[in-house]
Amino acid sequence: MTLSPLTRRRVAAFRAHRRGWWSLWIFTALFIVSLFAEFIANDRPLLIHYQGHWYVPVLHDYAESTFGPRFLPTEADYTLPEVQRAIRAHGWMIWPLIPYCYDTIANDVGRPSPAPPSARHWLGTDDEARDVLARVIYGFRTSVLFGFALTAVSTLVGVAAGALQGFYGGLVDLLGQRFTEIWNGMPQLYLLLILSAIITPGFWVLLGFLLLFSWMTLTGVVRAEFLRGRTLEYVRAARALGVGDFTLMRRHILPNAMIATLTYLPFILSGSVTMLASLDFLGFGLPPGAPSLGELVAQGRNNLQAPWLGFTAFVALGGLLILLVFIGEAVRAAFDPRRIVE
Repeated sequence: MTLSPLTRRRVAAFRAHRRGWWSLWIFTALFIVSLFAEFIANDRPLLIHYQGHWYVPVLHDYAESTFGPRFLPTEADYTLPEVQRAIRAHGWMIWPLIPYCYDTIANDVGRPSPAPPSARHWLGTDDEARDVLARVIYGFRTSVLFGFALTAVSTLVGVAAGALQGFYGGLVDLLGQRFTEIWNGMPQLYLLLILSAIITPGFWVLLGFLLLFSWMTLTGVVRAEFLRGRTLEYVRAARALGVGDFTLMRRHILPNAMIATLTYLPFILSGSVTMLASLDFLGFGLPPGAPSLGELVAQGRNNLQAPWLGFTAFVALGGLLILLVFIGEAVRAAFDPRRIVE
């Protein structure tokens, strides 16, 4: 695939922004690692060889009776010493690097929780004796996936709404602007309180609720680009040749509007991550027990005697936002027409 000279110039400008370039690589590496969280932090072995048979507990559920007739035909709990001894007596098993899932209650701490960092728990445990590092890995994945989903859907809706307002103008633009102003003035937190009293918020419920308001972020930018683009000579010439409205918007005006849109996307992503963390911190986000960076921040606030919780929350959430901001700065520099890279 051959890149155009303009695209090559933008890629060169992005790479010239060293902070953004390295932040992209670091963020990509962390995100890829978090996608395989079950293989890194889990209370199930990765692989078991028992009496000549192979088992993959990290991918499949097995009954305890599989590893001995004296066990019950219920789902195997591999953290029980009896189960581990039975497996090792006739085989072996390979554990993940962190033998704890995000909701595993650690019984090997040997002191009241929250416990400080140790050889078994590298970042310590929280006040419910759960491994902090495992919760950070799972929480990072949840936050980024939520941010990606919210950013993608809100961008589609916001671009479509702004394009319709800017392209048609007149009454469509007037009604759209008044609706946006009224809708933007709705008290989001109060509506979320009402929603949480009716149903239990979850990943998809929060995504749908926040989408009701986040789509307005790009509407004004896209609307302005379409208002300007519809008056350009080549657009007016295409209209005179009988080109349809949808083709005009998609092929002739939208590419120019997407330049401004792309520079906003990393910042919208960071805002989505911050919104989820804020709701989790206040207790209106994901269900209790779900891995969340915001819940880790609340753990640090509620356990001031355990400074490692607050420090971990600050590094995890703050580091993620810093990476996204640096990437956003690099993207903005790449699309800056005044920036020339030889």
